[in-house]
Amino acid sequence: MDYGNLISRSFEYTKDALAGKWMDWIILAVLALVQMFTLSLIPLLSGYSVRVLAGKTPAPEVDQWGKLFVDGWKLNIIALVYMIPAIIVFLVLGGLGAIALMANQAAGGDPAAAGAAVLSLIGGFLLAAIIAIIMSFILMFATMRFAHTDSLGEAFNFGAILGHIGKLGWGTWIVAVIVLLVIAFVYGFVVGIIYSIPLLGFIIALFLDAAFAIFYARYLALVYEEVPAPA
Repeated sequence: MDYGNLISRSFEYTKDALAGKWMDWIILAVLALVQMFTLSLIPLLSGYSVRVLAGKTPAPEVDQWGKLFVDGWKLNIIALVYMIPAIIVFLVLGGLGAIALMANQAAGGDPAAAGAAVLSLIGGFLLAAIIAIIMSFILMFATMRFAHTDSLGEAFNFGAILGHIGKLGWGTWIVAVIVLLVIAFVYGFVVGIIYSIPLLGFIIALFLDAAFAIFYARYLALVYEEVPAPA
């Protein structure tokens, strides 16, 4: 897979979506602001990202607010469901460790028992983190399948999702995600500097966040479309 070409095409798509279309860009920046302050309870920008993830070209219009809201919440639901295994592991192992630690303290504090409880807490956290990372790789593909099919149920069609990743190649997919994470890290570093500019920096960052949401979604859509999706 030519990752440089994917980055270039995603950037061109983003530029075409926003260059000279100031009203659309302003609206998307406002959606980024709303989503930020509502902690994704009003996920309109995520809803727009679904349209980009679906592979629509040229970039889709910013309209149909009800569908944007619904699609954004569908993304929230998909993410929550995929993270349930990690949450359960953390609650069980971490919870047992926390209970044991509190019980030990109430009983007078046995250093050996306290150490075991702390290890249980740490182990629960690490195992949950590993599971969360693994599930995240599948989750991203699930969101793209949902976007392409416009079906929430297809986000949980594990056979098709894993089959699609297998056709693409797990190594190819992992590298594609790592490349995107590196880009996101650099972007976050730059935006962090911009944020330091009083008021103006925050406004600029909102516009950049809207642009990066398009870039991010388009990049993933291009990776998804590298091989035909299973029926």
